[in-house]
Amino acid sequence: MHNILVFTEVRSYLNIAMEEQLKGLGYNVITVGTSVNEINAVKEDITAVLMYTDEELVKKQQALVFLRDKIVEEDISVFVIGDVNELAEIRKLVPKQLLRKEFQRPIDVKAVVSDMDEYIKTNGKHTKKKILVVDDSGAMLRNVKGWLEDSYQVILANSGTMAIKYLSTNRPDLVLLDYEMPVLNGKQVLEMIRSEAEFSNIPVMFLTSKNDKESIQQVLSLKPEGYILKTTSPDQIVQMINEFFMKQKSI
Repeated sequence: MHNILVFTEVRSYLNIAMEEQLKGLGYNVITVGTSVNEINAVKEDITAVLMYTDEELVKKQQALVFLRDKIVEEDISVFVIGDVNELAEIRKLVPKQLLRKEFQRPIDVKAVVSDMDEYIKTNGKHTKKKILVVDDSGAMLRNVKGWLEDSYQVILANSGTMAIKYLSTNRPDLVLLDYEMPVLNGKQVLEMIRSEAEFSNIPVMFLTSKNDKESIQQVLSLKPEGYILKTTSPDQIVQMINEFFMKQKSI
């Protein structure tokens, strides 16, 4: 089931009408206010966020930034309702590639629900394989996301700790794991993954910058699904990921 997170400052007739129509189409609707604690309490895997903005909501910068970070990390599609000024403020905050559609008030509830439903069923993230990329380099994370996001849903984690936290409530189809990280390195993360029966069989491929024989043997001794050198060209990396999923499909 697709989960839709509705982010709103106030409950109104229009909010409720949209939620009921979305539920009628089979969606699970989770409504939260402008509180970081409320947003953080949501553990479900969110398919889309519907932001119902107003003059007060756009002032809630702490909650907006927290929600923005969740949207980016989990690659969540965003739909926004508001007036011209409110939409402009949200546009500054939400990455362009995740802002799927804006609806300027006054709105047609049926049209909003229909557009969301059509997009999610055609392009929703559950139609794509989910890849968790774990690396302490922000540049590497952005690069990998850029290379893969056309074909895959890409979730980013900048530490082993963040990866384990994500895996505690979500199940990706593949983990691309940096081998050399501070605090909790790739070897430790893989050991933690393999130690939990619930996600012990999640495929893991290492990302590594070391290509000497000894380092590669150390990586392979941990029995990952494979490893990718960071010096590999973007096209080759995409091809390797595609080939991995093609093999999985044939098993």
